Amino acid sequence: MLSNATPQSQWEECINRTKHKEELIFVSLYVLIFIAGLVLNLIALVVFFCHTKTRSHTTVYMTNLALADLFLVCMLPVRIYYHLGFQHIPQRLCDITNMVLLINMYGSIFLLSCMSADRGVAVCFPMSLRVRQARKKAPLVCLAVWMMTVCASLPIYISRPQVNLRQTQCFGSFPVYATRTVTVTSSLTVGFGGPLIVLLVSSLGLIRAIRQSQAAQTELVDSQKIQRMIAVCLVIFLACFLPYHLSLWLIYLNQTFITCSLVDSYRYGLMVACLNAMLDPLVYYFTTETFRQRVDRSVLQQMRLTQGQSSEENNRSRALNT
Repeated sequence: MLSNATPQSQWEECINRTKHKEELIFVSLYVLIFIAGLVLNLIALVVFFCHTKTRSHTTVYMTNLALADLFLVCMLPVRIYYHLGFQHIPQRLCDITNMVLLINMYGSIFLLSCMSADRGVAVCFPMSLRVRQARKKAPLVCLAVWMMTVCASLPIYISRPQVNLRQTQCFGSFPVYATRTVTVTSSLTVGFGGPLIVLLVSSLGLIRAIRQSQAAQTELVDSQKIQRMIAVCLVIFLACFLPYHLSLWLIYLNQTFITCSLVDSYRYGLMVACLNAMLDPLVYYFTTETFRQRVDRSVLQQMRLTQGQSSEENNRSRALNT
C-alpha cells in the first residue's frame, strides 16, 4: 500500500495482487450465475408468454424482472473472459457491461419493491376501487422504472474522466462514482434504502392481514408457510444487495486510503448482487402458486410426451423383432 498514491493506483495495485485462486472463484461463480440465470429466466419468460392466458399485475412485474435478469446474465461472459486473464477488452465494451449491470441491478431492486407493494395493497385493501385502478397501471410503472434506471446510470459513464485508450482499465478500474456524494447518497437512499423500506412495510402489512384473515384463523391458509416465504424474499434481497451497497459506502468514507480488503469487498459485492439474477426465478416458483402450477403442468406434459414417444419406439422395435 502506497500512502501517497492516488485511489486509482492503490486500487490497481490491489487488483494486480489478486491471486489465481481468487480469479478462479470469480470465474466459477460467474459461470454458475450465467448458466443457471439464463436457463431459469428463459423458462420463466416462456411460462409468462406462452402458458399464461390472462396477464395479472404480478405477471407484468415478474416478466419485466425476468427480462432485467436475462439482460444481466447475457453480459456476464465479458466478465468471465476478463477474469480468465484476457484483459485486453475494448474500454467501450467494459463501460457498456458495467452500465448494463447497474441498470439491471437497480431495475431488479425497484421491480421487486413494486411487486411487493402491489401484493401488499391488494391484500390489505381488497375492496378499494382506487387501489384496483392503481394496480392496472403496472405496465406504466415498469416503463417508469426502466426510464429512471437508464437515466440515472447513463451520466455515471458519460461524465467519467477520459482515460488513456492504450491502457484498458475495464473491471479493474477504480469506481469513480463511489467518490461522488450525489451518486453514493442516491444509490444508498433511493436505490437501496427506499426499496428496502417498501419491502419491509409491505411484508409487515401482508403478515398482519394474513394473521387477521378468517382463512388463516380457520386454517384454510397456511399462514406460517406464507410468513416463511416473505422472510425468504427479504433474506434474498438483503443477501444479494446489501454487500455491494455497504462496500460502496465504505469506499466513499475511505476514498483517500484504499485498502485491498475494500477492493475485495467491492468486487465480491458485485458478484453477489449478480446472484439475484438466478435466485429470482426460484422466488417466482416457491412464492407464486400460479407460476408453480404452470411450470409443473408444463413439466408433466413434456414428460408424458417423452414417455409416449419412447413407448411408441418400443412398440416399433417389438414389431420389427417379431
